[in-house]
Amino acid sequence: MAVKTITIDMEAYDTLVRARRGNESFSSVIKQTLGPTANSAQGLLHHLDSLVVSDALLSDYERVVASRSLDMLAAEEPADQ
Repeated sequence: MAVKTITIDMEAYDTLVRARRGNESFSSVIKQTLGPTANSAQGLLHHLDSLVVSDALLSDYERVVASRSLDMLAAEEPADQ
């Protein structure tokens, strides 16, 4: 297989390092991110696998969802006449 050498800045390099799983090659990361599956369900799953969500953030989301649910229930209650 032919190869090419490219130059990228440190921010791009760090992004590739974070996106890499284990000892996956940078070529694989680039192909999965920019290749034909990038805008597919497979691409979405790859992206979701790379996300890290803290417990604190999840707790905040749960609090907001619960609050909105209560607001929606209150809005659906018939007004006293």
